[in-house]
Amino acid sequence: MFLPAMRRIIYYSFGTKTRLPHKLLSPNLSMDSSTNNCFGVSPRLAALAAQLRLYKPPPSFEDDDIEEQKIEESEGKVVSQVGFVESAAVNPIVPSQRFRPKRAAVLICLFEADDGDLRVILTKRSSRLSTHAGEVSLPGGKKEDGDVDDVATATREAQEEIGLDPSLVNVVTVLEPFLSKYLLRVVPVIGILSDRKAFKPNPNTEEVEAVFDAPLEMFIKDENRRAEDREWLGNKYLIHYFSYETEYKKYLIWGLTAGILIRAASLIYQRPPAFLEQRPIFWHPKVVDNNTTMP
Repeated sequence: MFLPAMRRIIYYSFGTKTRLPHKLLSPNLSMDSSTNNCFGVSPRLAALAAQLRLYKPPPSFEDDDIEEQKIEESEGKVVSQVGFVESAAVNPIVPSQRFRPKRAAVLICLFEADDGDLRVILTKRSSRLSTHAGEVSLPGGKKEDGDVDDVATATREAQEEIGLDPSLVNVVTVLEPFLSKYLLRVVPVIGILSDRKAFKPNPNTEEVEAVFDAPLEMFIKDENRRAEDREWLGNKYLIHYFSYETEYKKYLIWGLTAGILIRAASLIYQRPPAFLEQRPIFWHPKVVDNNTTMP
């Protein structure tokens, strides 16, 4: 049984629905009504959640930080970064001074429309903001001291920006981090909206001009899309622009947000985009240090 009908969550803008084929699940996942539905959503979304929970992001530039975070003092001993136990009195180990990019997270919040389309919640940023003013983005932002992990950052920011109660979001996985042009380590967090009727958008007007949603599959379809050829340090790449029109307004989704959604849609629909992606290598660098530069 699908979710109860929702009369277009009138965020400030809400899109008309484009009919898309239903290809969310890999062939080995059943959409039988007996699927264990522990999320309060349709069996189809419950199966998708089960599939995504198995996803493990590939190694990234942040992996070395894991060992560094294990430095601790215990009974007068210090465990060094390379695993040796040393005397704290003789040679105390201080935390590594290696450059680490600041952390941020965005929420890819998905829900199933009445016609079966899988859709993602997006925002248009306020034109008064100092960065990315007026651009379309996913709810999210920088990590704060009280955030225990990337999931906490993404859900907190979504609540602050659009009034999305974290209890309505069933987080199923995180993707590999992307490095933004401001040297922010951005982790996409994928969650499923468990109750569309319970979500009453309440945008923070200081940060958000509009809240709307779009079909996720559009980000792997070669429609209403254009791309720009660019080059950085001898490496050619493409920046993709997706045009989306609701019954109220037109939106342009591009840059890092588009790149993240291409990645998420490719994973969820189990197929690559129908166009040449050619993503920038600086989104997923092997090393990030004080000499790292961005275009």
